[in-house]
Amino acid sequence: MKYSIGVDFGTLSGRALLIEVETGREVASAVKGYTHGIMDQFLPDGLTALETDWALQHPEDYLEVLKVTVPEVLRKSGVSPEDVIGVGIDFTSSTIIPVKADGTPLCFLDEFKSRPHSYAKLWKHHAAQEEANLLNERAEQLNETFLARYGGKISSEWLLPKAWQILNEDPEIYAAADSFLEATDWIVSQLIGKEMRNSCTAGYKAIWHKQDGYPSNAFLKSLDPRLENFVEEKLSAELYPVGTKAGEITAEAARMTGLREGTAVAVGNVDAHVAIPAVGITEPGKMLMVMGTSTCHILLGKEEKIVPGMCGVVEDGVMPGWMGYEAGQSCVGDHFAWFVGNCVSSEAQQEAARNGMDIQQFLTQKAQRLSVGESGLIALDWWNGNRSTLVDADLTGLFLGMTLQTKPEEMYRALLEATAYGTKIIIDAFNVSGVPVTELYAAGGIAEKNPLMMQIYADVCNMEIRIAASSQTPAYGSAMFGAVAAGKERGGYDTISEAAKAIGKVKAHYYKPIPENTAVYEELYAEYKRLYHYFGQGENDVMKRLKAIRKNALKYD
Repeated sequence: MKYSIGVDFGTLSGRALLIEVETGREVASAVKGYTHGIMDQFLPDGLTALETDWALQHPEDYLEVLKVTVPEVLRKSGVSPEDVIGVGIDFTSSTIIPVKADGTPLCFLDEFKSRPHSYAKLWKHHAAQEEANLLNERAEQLNETFLARYGGKISSEWLLPKAWQILNEDPEIYAAADSFLEATDWIVSQLIGKEMRNSCTAGYKAIWHKQDGYPSNAFLKSLDPRLENFVEEKLSAELYPVGTKAGEITAEAARMTGLREGTAVAVGNVDAHVAIPAVGITEPGKMLMVMGTSTCHILLGKEEKIVPGMCGVVEDGVMPGWMGYEAGQSCVGDHFAWFVGNCVSSEAQQEAARNGMDIQQFLTQKAQRLSVGESGLIALDWWNGNRSTLVDADLTGLFLGMTLQTKPEEMYRALLEATAYGTKIIIDAFNVSGVPVTELYAAGGIAEKNPLMMQIYADVCNMEIRIAASSQTPAYGSAMFGAVAAGKERGGYDTISEAAKAIGKVKAHYYKPIPENTAVYEELYAEYKRLYHYFGQGENDVMKRLKAIRKNALKYD
């Protein structure tokens, strides 16, 4: 029997999953939380403070994931490394690392350890919004064709704004970096001993196009003369599509992981994108929501269409032979965690403990007893900005309808509903743009653990929702890509479509919309859309004004 390992690098932790290649049976898994977590206040020295909207990570944490989880799944499973034919890697993105020519992250070097810009910038690092705004303004002025492929705006979460921020704020770090690597490509390079950039993250996060390449040097120069040769100096024109074998485990990586030297490694990928084959999607019309701290919406299409506010459309970006569309919501699980951490009374916490529940289970149970519309509340799900369809990290959250009688479970349910409305906005945008969404799928911890939320989504979207069979869908998908990297001759698969048809899976149980709930949600969704346009499209920029006032106040605090 042959096996493959997928390693999924999330926002807070990394996990490895070992599967049986022929059947997809999940044999063993292991998780390692990041030692440094998300650095959004201080660097590891505890002295260097970070400004608002920063979110950094330490690449050493990613290596720790490999060192801990891969040996652990081998030990738990009892599988011989000789029988592991492939490894696949996926990552939250865009997470970029400034590195030297040999792949050493700058933050590993003593002279740069106290310099914030030397660390990995996590996907939700939003401090490059000013650079993103300038980039979008200039692209509009020059009628750059690439802008439409990203829904009309380039996000501050992506590679170029983040790299430009480094250039503006710490040009010495920019100059010292021989390359800016997506974290998924960096991890692959640590396993195979060479750089092999994937076309998926380049297409969705670095403004690369299969026919047109990157933005022109002339455009980059128009942004900043120092960026004119950015592509040649800091990136690479050599890109490899998903499903490609990147290389093989080196002797050093074998010592680190316990895997056999020569084991096939797939090119890196994005966590949401690897989940598509994991649920067996091989054709257009089937949208997958990968739900966690944020949500990514992935959809295959037959041709390149322009969808306002999408994160991108990339040929072969998700599955070879198809256009891959991506959209997303910046704050889903994150703002449920924010709510229970900041807005729930000690009495409620104690009551949850007495009932043997964690606070989110407790609130979910109480929220489930509410009828649709009973709370009188509505919320905008922008606690971490809006990714799609407004592409604006400067937007903030909102509750409306609060009274002295409002209860925590009502607020909690309003947040659940807000994320469902945000997903429906995205589905509507695709449908009206000629990219039909005919089926809805979900994966991730929320889809696995929160039936109330999934029922709300089915009711709001008025669509059935099928749930991934694996509770670790990205890792499962990465393991599938590892099996493809190995190829049929080694016991794997020749294509990812072949693997998806063989071992892609969903649960037997699925969620159906309840007509009476859907009718009320139609009314509430209409109100959500009014607020969405009012606060999100320039009619009232109070959120941005408040954010500017806060930033100014903190400056003089």
